[in-house]
Amino acid sequence: MAVKTSVTELPESRVRVEAEVASEEVERRLQQAARELGRQMKIPGFRKGKVPPPVVISRLGRDTVLDEALRHSLGAWYTDAIEDAGIDPVGDPQLDVGELPGEGQPLAFSIEIGVLPVAKLGEYKGIEVGRREPEVDPEKIDAEVERLRERVATLDTVERPAATGDHVVMDFLGRIDGEPFDGGEGRDQLLELGSGKLIDGFEEQLVGAQAGEERSVVVTFPDSHSELGGKEATFDVAVKEVKEKRLPELGDEFAAEAAGFDSLEELRADISERLAKDEQKAIDREFEEAVLDAVVAGATIDVPHNLVHERAHQLWHQMVHSFERQGLSKEAYLQLAGKDDEEEVIHEAEPEAALAIRRDAVINAVVAAEQIEPSDEEILEALKPSAERDGVSAEKLLERLRKNDKIGRLREELATRQAIDLLVSEAKPIGIDEAKAREEQARVREKLWTPGQEDPPAGSAEGGSQAGESSSRIWTPGS
Repeated sequence: MAVKTSVTELPESRVRVEAEVASEEVERRLQQAARELGRQMKIPGFRKGKVPPPVVISRLGRDTVLDEALRHSLGAWYTDAIEDAGIDPVGDPQLDVGELPGEGQPLAFSIEIGVLPVAKLGEYKGIEVGRREPEVDPEKIDAEVERLRERVATLDTVERPAATGDHVVMDFLGRIDGEPFDGGEGRDQLLELGSGKLIDGFEEQLVGAQAGEERSVVVTFPDSHSELGGKEATFDVAVKEVKEKRLPELGDEFAAEAAGFDSLEELRADISERLAKDEQKAIDREFEEAVLDAVVAGATIDVPHNLVHERAHQLWHQMVHSFERQGLSKEAYLQLAGKDDEEEVIHEAEPEAALAIRRDAVINAVVAAEQIEPSDEEILEALKPSAERDGVSAEKLLERLRKNDKIGRLREELATRQAIDLLVSEAKPIGIDEAKAREEQARVREKLWTPGQEDPPAGSAEGGSQAGESSSRIWTPGS
């Protein structure tokens, strides 16, 4: 690794990382940047795109080219520095790049950032945690059957006014201030009235329309619409057909035609089996989360508020990035959520952020306590699914990760998975009702305190509580 670091601990779970990039690496990146710039330059005596790096550096100046190299390389050097320092960063870093190095000199920069606090584990093996039994509600089976009926339903043309639930075939042309607009025209469009697929108020204004009828529909685009938000539009709608949905009769014939089963009983049994598998997966996820949170509750972890706020910022930025991929702007989301600004959302995310920090800290502590270190064989086994998707061998993929210095991150992820699996395998599942009863008993015991006692019991309203004092609690999913 071309980056060497030293770490200084700061108050409130923060550190300063002093990093140094070797002069050879700086020079390599400088030459790389010069080649990239040379492909864009036109200099007499050289073919376009073939200007040698020394000429580029001479023309533009070393500092200019080095600035370009930093712009492309600092992110990778930051990642290398964090890995070399062996820290788990939380929040956004404060980077300070010193003076640009001269020829043959290393580059120095510093990082100040929050880090995961160290958790002092309580009991983390053999914890009793509530686990519910799988149960398939017959109503869910009925709902699945109805969804299948909906998928194979037919649409029959009828000679009557359209009602909610009917489909209409229509042509429409929309205008704003008397002028047509992009996306405001359609022909032979099939629309289910009451589906909510179009702007609020559009479908309702077509209820009662008959084939051959023309209607004027007036709607206002929602404020969240990227281009037409808040504008009123008038649509000239020509209803061409009204169609009624016909659901097939429930019976063996429906089961055969819709899903290839000999009887409706076989179809329902198949649906029940699939729902049971989904239910089991959901129970496994719930139990895993409940076990982890029980271990968190029994640990002692000092989590400064500034660290929680930084993690909440991270969660918000991740959410915004997800919105933007779906075509929803940050401003539109805030408006839909009824929030005044992003700080309000970040503040509301702080409990989730605090729990995420505590979970990560506990997992790290379990990894350290159990000396979990995935072997190369375990890493190869974990890589097999990805290798198969990429059409390469697991060994080839492992070699690629090592070459790109990404094996450390994979090893950490696998260690995390193994730590969680260990906690789950060591936990003792008990019935949900029993878990809730014990939890209520523990809550009552905590409240049995009368004035005159030296100290209220930990966790009572008078005495407060902190992590590490609740190991007797019986954990249930969702608590």
